[in-house]
Order: sequence, then structure tokens, then C-alpha cells
Amino acid sequence: MAVMFSGCNNSKSPNGNRGALASTAAEKVYVPPGEHDEFYAFFSGGYSGNLTVYGLPSGRMFKEIPVFSQFPTNGYGYSEETKPMLNTSHGFIPWDDLHHPDISQTDGKLDGRWIFVNGNNTPRIARIDLKTFETDEIIEVPNSAGNHSSSFVTENTEYVVAGTRFSVPVPQKDISIKEYRGNFKGALSFIEVAPETGRMNLKFQIMMPGFDYDLSHPGRGKSHGWFFFTTYNTEEANTLLEVNASQNDKDFIAAVNWKKIEEYINNGGGTKMPAEYAHNVYDHSTHSAKSTIKKEVLMVDPTKVPGAVFLLPTPKSPHGCDVDPTGKYIIGNGKLSADLTIHSFGKMIAAIEAEKFDGDAYGIPILKFEDVLAGQVKSGGLGPLHTEFDGKGNAYTTFFISSELVKWNVETREVIDRQPNYYSVGHVMIPGGNSAAPFGKYAVAMNKITKDRYLPTGPELEHSAQLFDISGEKMELLLDFPTHGEPHYAAGIPAEILAPESQKIYRLEDNKHEFAALGGDETRVERHGNEVHVYMSMIRSHFTPDNIEGIRVGDKVYFHITNHEQDFDVPHGFAMIGANNAELLIMPGQTRTLVWEPGQVGVWPFYCTDFCSALHQEMQGYVRVSPANSDIKLSWSLGE
Repeated sequence: MAVMFSGCNNSKSPNGNRGALASTAAEKVYVPPGEHDEFYAFFSGGYSGNLTVYGLPSGRMFKEIPVFSQFPTNGYGYSEETKPMLNTSHGFIPWDDLHHPDISQTDGKLDGRWIFVNGNNTPRIARIDLKTFETDEIIEVPNSAGNHSSSFVTENTEYVVAGTRFSVPVPQKDISIKEYRGNFKGALSFIEVAPETGRMNLKFQIMMPGFDYDLSHPGRGKSHGWFFFTTYNTEEANTLLEVNASQNDKDFIAAVNWKKIEEYINNGGGTKMPAEYAHNVYDHSTHSAKSTIKKEVLMVDPTKVPGAVFLLPTPKSPHGCDVDPTGKYIIGNGKLSADLTIHSFGKMIAAIEAEKFDGDAYGIPILKFEDVLAGQVKSGGLGPLHTEFDGKGNAYTTFFISSELVKWNVETREVIDRQPNYYSVGHVMIPGGNSAAPFGKYAVAMNKITKDRYLPTGPELEHSAQLFDISGEKMELLLDFPTHGEPHYAAGIPAEILAPESQKIYRLEDNKHEFAALGGDETRVERHGNEVHVYMSMIRSHFTPDNIEGIRVGDKVYFHITNHEQDFDVPHGFAMIGANNAELLIMPGQTRTLVWEPGQVGVWPFYCTDFCSALHQEMQGYVRVSPANSDIKLSWSLGE
């Protein structure tokens, strides 16, 4: 037996000396067939523009939810119903850089109703319904550029915030970039969320100095009513920022008392200013989205609201801005600092009340560093970025340069454990780790560089995530798994909160789509000039109709297709040869529309793209296209 065990752990074996340990880790992440993962984890897709859903502890990707990018897999952004979701004041924008998901909360605890994400490039906030796992709403954020310190929610989801990364002229105008200092501004947007429906409304914006606003988190508990934003480039440089925006020894965390500003505007404060931005809403009864262009915003000058905004000096070029579950501590992760800085909310309030200010920035009071400092984690690592919490009094911070995840005690600031990351770790996520009630079982480190972790499939690899068991005093690495896009953050929640509420079908009797064909007698083809509307139904394993004649070159053909299935996980697809479009993937009970403009005479097939039955291959049909001047009458049929 001794020989057998030593053989299993032979350091010369392909797995080195990790045989028994690897087996233990594998058992901890193994989810047997038919059983389910304990957690859903929602990873930002970064430059993919979408949100990906993984199971923990297995690391399996279950779904990609299209948000800001066209998605040919199911036709999002291609179908007539979903194209309006990607409308902006700049026109149709079929992509964005999705960064920070945050799950809705009640009393500071995850409630599993919605998840909010931000578009960084063309500033937008989206809301995804966690019943359907579909994007329900997207609101554009005006007066912003690089919507980065987003999309974090207050402890009762009263607001979701959107802080600009790049300061710009507000309103925009033709001005020399060299005139940046004092002329460029940074807008912080507070978007209220309707408690029953989740519907978003841009309530107000705060006109801040022309810094860069990086990340943010809400107060909770005693600090509820406040929001905290990290800033960098307090030098207000406009070129070679890697040098010129790293001159000051300290930048700031901006502490915003949104309750006070809310009171101010409810009493008539603020100034309405012109601003064009799109508000796109999806209606589940009509299965269609509508885009509306809004024309103004309410702007607040913080210098006119005493006690509303204060600046907390924070070393140096802070990135992450994290608040512990009690709401007592605000952690500023200074990328260029060797120490991790923890501010005290209680000390901040005391300093404000005593008016212990160290000057101001454009009229906003600056507090003294020593007066708000709770303590520092000394020599935690190099390049601190982000911190999450386990609900047991411990914090977990990623260090980008030294590539490690460090566990430390929030009260004592003592380092408890550190584990290497592979490689150059960015964010860390603990399910519920930025709420008042974390689920402190797992931590996921999201790494920027993969290098040797996976097979070398060309010059670019998927990014790497590492799953750690944090249930004990020491962290244990359980799993490496690839992640799609460049995850900038993730949000996790127990599956038992979401799974029972998951919507499985769309009831046909609830379908209010304008062009739905809910019964066989409603299927038809109509011509209106050069527009042809096909009212089509689909069910295993045929289309109704499946033969159409009388279409002409130059026609614009609208296929309005209703899936008559009422069985879970039986979507049908629709693809038309030569369509300058994507396929449609139509859920049970849903209606979707595809536009086809035939350019050639002939007989052209369409078919179901999603395997649905043993006769899936037979689920097809034909469209006859005649010359533009043809007098062949429109006809359609199914069978004889």
C-alpha cells in the first residue's frame, strides 16, 4: 500500500506530486449528472459585450446572455423585436464593453430579481431579468464617456449608479484638448429603479471636477445613503497619463451623500439641461422592444448642496472602491501604493461634523487623510485592485503585479493567507461578497493573462479563472477554468434563490405580439406594396405555411414566426438562405420577426436550425422568387 500511495504522488508523474490533492479538489468541484451547481456566477463578458453564466463549483458555462452586442446564436439585435435594444443617441450601436454586473438587493441582501451591467464604451446601463435571463432594459447615460464606476446598486436597489471614466466637456463642444483643466467635467449619474418592475429612470446627475472616476460601491448599514467613488488623474492631465496622472501622492475617494441630494432635488433643486439619450425597454407581453429618445437631465452642482460631497485622500491612483458588509469601512485599493488603505465611515462623519477640512477641489471639501484613516494593511502585495468579503470578518484582495489573492482580517488588518494567481489577477468575486450578507464559501479570481494554463490555440487564449475554497482558515485552490471575453467582475448568488423562479415557457395565451399567429387559422401571407408579411407558426416538425409563391425580387419579406411549443427547452430556429441577417431562435410561445430581401430569382429554402425531434431534418420549406415585374399571385400552403 505504501508503494501504491507513493506511486500516486510520484513527482515524476505528469501531474507532479499533486495526485491525492488533485483528487480531493476534483471531488469538491464535481457535480454528478442530473445534479446541479450550488451557485450561479454571472461574469462580465468585457469586449464580447455580453454576460456569461457559470455554475460553481463546476466552472461550467451554462449560458451567454446577449446585452450590448448582436448575438447571431439567437438573433438578438438582428430580429425586428430586439433591434431597438441597441439604439442610442448615436444611432444603432451593436457592441459595447461590458464590465461590472451587480445583483439587486433588499436590505443589503441579494434578492435575485435583476442583474445590472454597464456598457463602458457608449455609456449605458442594462437590466437583465433573472426570471427569463434576458435583457429587459437599456438606458443610455448622457454627459459621460467611459461608463466605468458602474453598475452598482444601493442596499434596497433604490439606485444604480453610472460614473464617467473620462471627463469631457459638459455639454459637449468644440474645444482644444489642451484646455482640459477646469473645462472638462465628470458626471456621476443616479438612476432610480422602480421597486416592483425594475424600470429605470435617470433621476439626477452630479457635475463633478474633471477627474477620472474609476470604481464605486454603496454604503450599507450605518453608511446607507452614501456612495463612494475612486478617482484618479486628479492632476487633470490630458496626455501620457501613465506618467502625468501619477504625480500626486494621493488621489481621492469621492463620498456622495445621495440622500441629501435626493432631498435637495425633491424640494425643487437642480437645473434641467438639454441632453439626448436613448431609453430602450423590452415588453414580455408583446415580445418586442421600444426605443425612446429622452431630451433632458436634472443636473446638480454639489457646491450648492452643503454636506453632499466630500473628498477622502487615498494613495495613489486607487482602482477598487469596496465597502465591507457592516458599512463601517471603505477600502481604497491604490494601484501604485504598497499599502492597502482602509477608511472609517465613523471617522469620516466625525471629521465632517468638526469641519476638519484640508482645502477644497473646485469647492468640494477635502478631508484630512489622518482624520478618516482606520488603518492600513502593510506589505499585503504589489498592485492592489479589488476587495471582496466573506461575512466572517475577512477580506480578500487581488494584487495585480504580484499575481496573488490575499486574505486579511478587516479589524486587525493582519494578513492571514495568500495564494498565487495565474496570471495577473484583476477582480475577485465571492457570491454576495459586495453585500451585507456574503455567502463565504468560494472565491473566484479572474486573471488577465492565461499563458500556460491551457493548450496554446494561437496568440490569444480565453481568460483564466481560479476557484478557491474559502470555508477554512486557509484558501484551497480547487479549479482553473476558462472564461469568455475579458471578465472585469462577476456576481454570484445561490441557485436555490433563482432556479424556482426561472421562466420555462411563454404562455401562448399571454402572447400579445402584433403579428403573432397563435392558431393555424391565423397563418397567412399578405402583400402591402413591396412589403410582404408572412404570419407563420412552427411546431415539431413543420412550418405553417411551408411553401410560398408570388414573392418578387425587390420585395421586403417579413417572416413573423410564432413557436407553438409549450414544453420547456424546445426552441425552434429559423434561417433563410441569402438573408443579410442572423438566424432566429424562438422560445416556446414566443414570436420573432426576420426580414429578408431576395435579390435573385429562384426557389429558396428555409429550415429549422435547432434540433427539435427525430424529424428535425424534415422541418423545412421553400419560397419561390419571381422577377420584379412578375404577375404570379401570392399563394401559400401546407400539404395539399
